[in-house]
Amino acid sequence: MPVRNRRDVVLPPATIGILGGGQLGRMIAIDGRKMGYRFEVLDPTPDCPTAQVADGQVQAEYRDLAAAKQLAERCDIVTYEFENVDADVAAVLEQSTAVPQGSSLLATTQHRVREKTALHQAGLPVTPFVPIYALADLDSAYRQFSGEMVVKTSRGGYDGKGQWMVRSAAQFNEGVAAWSDILLANAAASTRGDAGDAALIAEQYIPFIGECSVVVARNRRGEVAAFPASENVHVHHILHLSIVPARFDASVMREAERLARQVAEALDVIGLVAVEFFVTAGGELFINELAPRPHNSGHYTMDACATSQFEQHLRAICNLPLGDVSLLTPAVMVNVLGQHVEGVFDAMADFPSNVKVHWYGKAEAKRDRKMGHLTILTEDVEKAIAWIESTGIWG
Repeated sequence: MPVRNRRDVVLPPATIGILGGGQLGRMIAIDGRKMGYRFEVLDPTPDCPTAQVADGQVQAEYRDLAAAKQLAERCDIVTYEFENVDADVAAVLEQSTAVPQGSSLLATTQHRVREKTALHQAGLPVTPFVPIYALADLDSAYRQFSGEMVVKTSRGGYDGKGQWMVRSAAQFNEGVAAWSDILLANAAASTRGDAGDAALIAEQYIPFIGECSVVVARNRRGEVAAFPASENVHVHHILHLSIVPARFDASVMREAERLARQVAEALDVIGLVAVEFFVTAGGELFINELAPRPHNSGHYTMDACATSQFEQHLRAICNLPLGDVSLLTPAVMVNVLGQHVEGVFDAMADFPSNVKVHWYGKAEAKRDRKMGHLTILTEDVEKAIAWIESTGIWG
C-alpha cells in the first residue's frame, strides 16, 4: 500500500513508477534517490537511461496494458516522463494505483488541437488556429491566414518534425501534396465535431523575435511555483541554448511566469508543466505548446536554482511542500547532441570550473539525439555564450 500520512503525502521509501525511460526519468530518479524514494520504470529499451539508476525495469512497449499493470503492482504512484505515452494506458493505471498527473492532462497535451482549444477556452493567449480534418480545410486556413501559416501534425512530432511552414503558394502546394494521403484517410474517419479527430492543425504565422519558456509546478494542496523564465535558442528546430535570466524585458518575463501559473491552475496540473512562448517585438506573448513534465529548457535548474525541476516534480506529485525556485546564479544551458559528443570529450579535460557536465547514459550517439547537456554558471550570460561559441564544438 502507498506510504502516506493523514495529509495524503507520499513519503519515502515509497516506490515511484515512471512511464518512459529516457533522460528525464533518469534525472527524476537521481533526485528522488536523494529524497529516499525507490523507482521502477516501464520502457521497451533494455538498460535505458532511467533503468541504469532505478530499482527495476518492466521492459515492454508503452501500449502494453499487461506490462503497465505489472508496473502498477510494484509501485505506490506512477508518473510519466514524456507526453507520447498512451493516455489509455495511464487511464488504466489510474484504476489500480495513483497517477497524480492524471490521464486527462496527458490526453489534452498530446494532441495539439485539444491543447490549443483548452488554452483558448481558458482565456490564455494562443496563436490563432484552425483544426484540419480534410484538404478543403487547408484551403480555408490558407485564405484565413493570408497565405502565412504553420501546419503541424496533431499528434507526435517534436524538434521540428511533423511541421510545414507555408509562406508562399509554392510551399502551400508542396504541403498539400505531402499531406494529402493522411488527410484523405482522416476525412473518411472524422466526425468533424471532435477536436481529437483533426489530423493536422494550421496556426497563423507569428513574426516573433524570440522564444521563452516557464516550468511551473502545482501540487494537490493547490500550491503553485514558477521557475524563472528561460530564453530559448533553437538550431534546426532543436533546443540549443537556454539562457537565464532571459534577455527580454523583465516585465515580459514576469508576464510569462504569471501566464504559466494560470495554465497550471486552469488545466488542474499536478506535477510540472512547461509552457513555451513566442515573444513578439512588441512584447506580446503567445503560448506555442505545453509539456506536462520536466522539460529540456528547465535543466538549468539542476545547477542554478535552490530546487531542481526534477525534485520539484517529485514534491508536486507526492504532495510535499513545493521547493524554493530562486535563481542562485545566472546560467546558460547548452545541449549536447550526438554530433557534439566527440568534441565535448576531447575538450572536457580543459573545461573551466564553472561548467557542469551532465550525461544521459544513452548507448549510441546518433546525429541530433540528445546525449547530455552542459550548464555554465556565470555572472555574465554573454560571456558564457561566447565561451560556448569559442569551443568550436557547436559549429
